[in-house]
Amino acid sequence: MVGTMPAMITLHHLENSRSQRVLWLLEELGLPYRVQPYARDPKTMLAPPELARVHPLGKSPVITEGEGAQRVTVAESGAIVEYLVDTHGAGRLRPPAGTPEARRYTYWLHFAEGSAMPPLLLKLVFDKVRSAPVPFFIKPVVKGVADKVTSSFIAPNISRQLDFMETELASRDWFAGPEFTAADIQMSFPLEAAAARAGLNASRPRLMDWLARIHARPAYQRALEAGGPYSILD
Repeated sequence: MVGTMPAMITLHHLENSRSQRVLWLLEELGLPYRVQPYARDPKTMLAPPELARVHPLGKSPVITEGEGAQRVTVAESGAIVEYLVDTHGAGRLRPPAGTPEARRYTYWLHFAEGSAMPPLLLKLVFDKVRSAPVPFFIKPVVKGVADKVTSSFIAPNISRQLDFMETELASRDWFAGPEFTAADIQMSFPLEAAAARAGLNASRPRLMDWLARIHARPAYQRALEAGGPYSILD
């Protein structure tokens, strides 16, 4: 990289979480960083309280850069992606401003969390509701409600979104255009989650090919080595 090297970036990395894609972005950009790992509570699967000392919401991903009064703290996956690309990207991993590719880049950067993740999270919640221990006499009611919400609302929304994404990749290799960008990194988590938990399979071959191509990237492989087990891929 030309110019002054950035201060060391610390990624506050929660296991099996969205922070894996921030780690991947750091590897794609070749930035100096260190990983501060955090383990989930084995009973609740929530982040540990130590993360609240980094950011008040106590969630991951969070990055910090610099020390003392100059320290920068950035939370939220999309905001972190934009910060790293804008501050340290030197024009990489984003299309030129004002182009159709730039508009698509912005769209997919926000679609990942704003549209793609909510129904996937709802599916996770209602799957847990369906299997939660409850008194035997109300279990049919709980299961019936969970099944109804899933079949009438959650599953159709996930299917509609996957069909939309499959169609979008019919005319280009990557979400923003012909070149790989940070929008693809941002889109990785919802599509990996869909493949692991929500029925994304060979019936949508373009999305499966896209997943295969991101998983084959050397920076993605390095990020897996640096971040440790990532069970969403299991």
